[in-house]
Amino acid sequence: MDSDAPRSVAADPGFVARHRVLARGYGHRPDPADPADVLAMPLVLHVPRSDPPARSSLLEAAAVATVTLCLDPRVGLGPDGEPGPWYGPFLAWNDARIRKVSRRARGAHWSAAQDVPGVTVDCDGAQARALVPGRVGSLDSRISRLQIGGTDLPHDDAGDPPPGVPVLWVNADLDMTVGKAAAQVGHAAMLLAGALDVDAARAWADAVFRCAVRDADPARWKELVARAEAGTAVAVRDAGFTEVAPGSVTVIGTVS
Repeated sequence: MDSDAPRSVAADPGFVARHRVLARGYGHRPDPADPADVLAMPLVLHVPRSDPPARSSLLEAAAVATVTLCLDPRVGLGPDGEPGPWYGPFLAWNDARIRKVSRRARGAHWSAAQDVPGVTVDCDGAQARALVPGRVGSLDSRISRLQIGGTDLPHDDAGDPPPGVPVLWVNADLDMTVGKAAAQVGHAAMLLAGALDVDAARAWADAVFRCAVRDADPARWKELVARAEAGTAVAVRDAGFTEVAPGSVTVIGTVS
């Protein structure tokens, strides 16, 4: 797994404060009256026309890119208390509804997306880029021209998750598109990082946030829901703006 994020994500002294932001949760402010003022994190998924990546690997890349950006030194304060370049936009987004919008790119459009501030992650050849959140009405033209829908990837059998890594289990019954699922696993990775104590979160960061994304069949999903209700797993409940009914549990994250 490769990432263009700074290698000091877990090592620098500001990690504790950045983790605290995730641990305190989100959604502290209501939506703005003007839809153009809604804040969202763009996710760009690399889906080349030939030899596209496995769905599970692409979703893993989206999850890792999201949580990497959320704990990147640039979203926090520097050693002298100076705000990083992404500090203001990130905090404003995290204090609101943490919306994400996935778009797909290939060729020159994927290359152009690398010049928009954010973090790109490669997981087994699948690439995703999480961009610094901002107003949907002010989205960079290099990103706004990218397609939101219209491209999907088939479900794949990735086998059992590797031992010892967090697993983000997707509710297979919802049959979400890859773009919708990417936003949901990104959300789950954020929740999972915030639910961990700071030492466990630091250890996950040291492992470059390696995780696995797998579809959950009905029997496993029932077990996962019970774990989430018992407080031993984190669950993503969708607001229902696209594809699924409001309140649907889309992804459940586990650490063992």
